[in-house]
Amino acid sequence: MLAAETRRTRAHAGLKTLSQTPAIVSLVVLFLSIVVLVTLSLVQAHLSQVIPPGLKYGVVLDAGSSRTTVYVYQWPAEKENNTGVVSQTFECSVRGPGISSYRDNPQDAPTALEDCMQRVQQQVPAPLHGATRVYLGATAGMRLLRLQNETAADGVLSSIQSYFESQPFDFRGAQIISGQEEGVYGWITANYIKGNFLEKDLWHMWVHPHGADTTGALDLGGASTQITFLAEAVGIRNASDVVQVSLYGYTYTLYTHSFQCYGRNEAEKRFLASLLQNSSADTRVTNPCYPQGYRVTVPMGQVFDSLCTAQQRPASYHPLRSITLEGTGDPQLCWEKVASIFDFRACRGQEDCSIDGVYQPKVQGPFVAFAGFYYTARALNLSGSFSLATFNASTWSFCSRSWAELPLLLPKFDEMYARSHCFSANYIYHLLVHGYRFTRETWPQIHFEKEVGGSSIGWALGYMLSLTNQIPAVGALVRLSIPPAAFAGLLALFAATALLSVAFLAFLCASSARPAKRSERALEPAADTD
Repeated sequence: MLAAETRRTRAHAGLKTLSQTPAIVSLVVLFLSIVVLVTLSLVQAHLSQVIPPGLKYGVVLDAGSSRTTVYVYQWPAEKENNTGVVSQTFECSVRGPGISSYRDNPQDAPTALEDCMQRVQQQVPAPLHGATRVYLGATAGMRLLRLQNETAADGVLSSIQSYFESQPFDFRGAQIISGQEEGVYGWITANYIKGNFLEKDLWHMWVHPHGADTTGALDLGGASTQITFLAEAVGIRNASDVVQVSLYGYTYTLYTHSFQCYGRNEAEKRFLASLLQNSSADTRVTNPCYPQGYRVTVPMGQVFDSLCTAQQRPASYHPLRSITLEGTGDPQLCWEKVASIFDFRACRGQEDCSIDGVYQPKVQGPFVAFAGFYYTARALNLSGSFSLATFNASTWSFCSRSWAELPLLLPKFDEMYARSHCFSANYIYHLLVHGYRFTRETWPQIHFEKEVGGSSIGWALGYMLSLTNQIPAVGALVRLSIPPAAFAGLLALFAATALLSVAFLAFLCASSARPAKRSERALEPAADTD
């Protein structure tokens, strides 16, 4: 009886304490603090916005044998299967010849780049300059110079390296890329911009196209030419011409070969050298590929200053000695003479053989022909795909024109190129038909193109795509509904308020329990007496 009374006394004391104003206030504060904490968490979790991490930029300088072109690329910082989704945003052609021409004055090479690089600074957001990587890749012109004079080649690259050290970008070096790399990167570019690697599905997600075929790549530069296409590794005899490329989670086995001295400019030098060798006069020669009525005098060094023609130098050679070239505009003779700069004897009738006895599997599938291939076709008023008969007819018609007629035929007249289009067309015929073994049936599968979707076809974009595999991806950012500092402050404030409220309530309960215990001890003797 007494124990029950004691418990009732304690409960009554506790309720009395909680009914007091401080306890009520503490309970209200605790409740509100918990409500606020839950509300803040829900708002921050459900109303915050996940946003892309922004864009990254890269710059590639394509230092070719005849010119340098600067490309600016951008891609989302999040990557698809470890490869960036890259797009071209800017292109700038550097004035003047290729960097290999500065071999005698390497300090002048960077000056030509200044105008384009100033424009690049305007294309890339200033806060990202320091994080934007810049690469310079030199191709066949510099490969030839390195073979001819390694010191001169190193001097040109060193001068460019010093120039970029004063630029705000993250310069990753000036390098001479191999012919095989040039071919593979060109293949990557062609297939990337044609959507053979990635496409967007109905949910606007990047996916690998189902059953997508790849396209082969035909590149004609000034000093070299490259052929690259997908081929089965089984049955390929020359392993050095087989390369495996991994992009967007897929691996491709490619056949690729680069032919040095078979670029358009070097091939024409070899052609002119052969005409001089077969001429009775060593300072005057007729050229059936130059238009009738065209005549030009050039120094011997312009023809024989290259490693590609060094062995053809006449006994009377002097770099400053003049030679006169007179055009006769003879389409048939031009066709016959151009064939003489190729050597197919080493193939001995084998079908899997191209120029100089080099092994090549049979071409298969579609091809894109760019750079010199495209510009020559454009001069013939051709583009895209067309039959071999159409190409030959256009070539014959163009080669029959006089020099006076050409300004009216060409969309852009430049003497250096205009005089050589007939040679280039005949050269392309022999290269593709007798060299790469395209036939009347497979020729229409070649598409002569310069760009697709605003991106130029060449090795530079492929180079950038490959390099993005080495650039770390940046995770997506979360834009919080409440700024992080304010959110953390509010959490700390209301969490502390809740804890203080709990502590205060505990203190009140403990305080009310002590008088009740004293009353209990006072009642115990009376109970014993009874």
